[in-house]
Amino acid sequence: MRMALTCGVVVLTSSLVASNGLGASPGLRQSGTGPASINTGQAPKTHRLEATPETVAYGYYWSEAKPALRIASGDIIDVDTLLTSNPTTLARAGVPDDKIQTSLKTVVAAFPQGNPGRGPGGHILTGPVYVEGAMPGNVLEVKVLSIDLPIDYGYNGCSGYVRANCDSRAGTRILQLDSKTMTSEFAPGIVIPLQPFFGSMGVAPAPELGRVSSNPPGRHAGNLDNRSLVAGSTLFIPVFVEGALFEVGDGHAAQGDGEVDQTAIETSLRGRLQLTVRKDMTLTWPRAETATDYITMATDPDLTVATKAAIQEMVDFLSETKGLTKHQAYQLTSIAGHVAITQLVDLPNLGVHVKMPKDIFKK
Repeated sequence: MRMALTCGVVVLTSSLVASNGLGASPGLRQSGTGPASINTGQAPKTHRLEATPETVAYGYYWSEAKPALRIASGDIIDVDTLLTSNPTTLARAGVPDDKIQTSLKTVVAAFPQGNPGRGPGGHILTGPVYVEGAMPGNVLEVKVLSIDLPIDYGYNGCSGYVRANCDSRAGTRILQLDSKTMTSEFAPGIVIPLQPFFGSMGVAPAPELGRVSSNPPGRHAGNLDNRSLVAGSTLFIPVFVEGALFEVGDGHAAQGDGEVDQTAIETSLRGRLQLTVRKDMTLTWPRAETATDYITMATDPDLTVATKAAIQEMVDFLSETKGLTKHQAYQLTSIAGHVAITQLVDLPNLGVHVKMPKDIFKK
């Protein structure tokens, strides 16, 4: 798989290639019934989904949310997402009014603080998207085909995990995004490569959980803040309600593992995502695949619990797909796997993921 950069768009230039009997299916557990995926037999349609007051979920994932769009399994959404801020804060930080998106102004004006349609979280998520055929117990495959930078700036705040380092007088910092070089200058001589991704991609959680804040990630995925989920990656999410009710947002132009000060380079994004219902997979936690790695993940308020769960997910994946015993899979995870803290700030849940390089598997 290769990725190319054209005019600020990170684009997948070749599809996921079947390897090791998996195709694009980390965490595959054969169900023994039903097709591998729901396919209408027609070429996938592309659906344009802009961010408007009628097409966003402001701060939540919810089984009772009204779909903004209904699509067939395998279709593509060409979707706009808005940064997690507001026009007043951006203007105070120095962003000229004509550079603040009209769509952001419209959405924030439609959902002022205290509006029952807003919260309990703070992210403006585009969706939900109802995917035909998705049922509880299935898996939603989300292929990130491309990601575009529609604006030339992002912001970074300062709070997070070790907030004693923050200067309370500094305020929100605006960083310029160069879509030609795909870089951002942090300071003279310090240049950040841009690797845009959606911090939040998820489905409605189980109905009994109610309206869930967009802030913490969970089994429904949501605010994973996993910097590996760039164009060319595929995320696999357990489905808990009919239609899945997929939402996406919290665009990041660049982020380090941990996202320690609470924010990345936060920005608006436009992406093309292909959503496919998988009937041949059963997952407990979301999993992912990139050009180079298989990725397992877990979250919990206790970092130790999250770490053990993410490791166990990798052990289970390897034993299910690579012909290894759990003893061998655990050893391989220790020898070749990479355990990383995904984020430390999306409270109450902390995130951990485990990456296993694909190139160690020669058959």
